[in-house]
Amino acid sequence: MPKLYLEPLLFCLAWAALAIAAGVLASVWMGILFSAGLALVLMPLTATIVSKTDDFTLERQVRWGLLVIAALGLAVWLRLPHTL
Repeated sequence: MPKLYLEPLLFCLAWAALAIAAGVLASVWMGILFSAGLALVLMPLTATIVSKTDDFTLERQVRWGLLVIAALGLAVWLRLPHTL
C-alpha cells in the first residue's frame, strides 16, 4: 500500500466539509458550486504555480489560502439577509 500523506488528506477533508456545509447551510446548489467551483479554479492555478516555479510550498499556501477565502465567503454569504 502506498504511503498516505497527511496534509493532502486533511485538505481533501476540509474541502469536502466546506462543500457539505455550504450544501446544508445555504443550498444544494451552493454546495455544488463550492465543490466544482473550487476544482475549476484550484486545479489550473496550482498546476500553473508548480509548472512555472517548482515551489511546492507556494502551491500549498495558495491551495489552503483559496480554501480559507472560500470559507470566509460562505460565512459572509450566510450572514447576509436574503430577502426576495
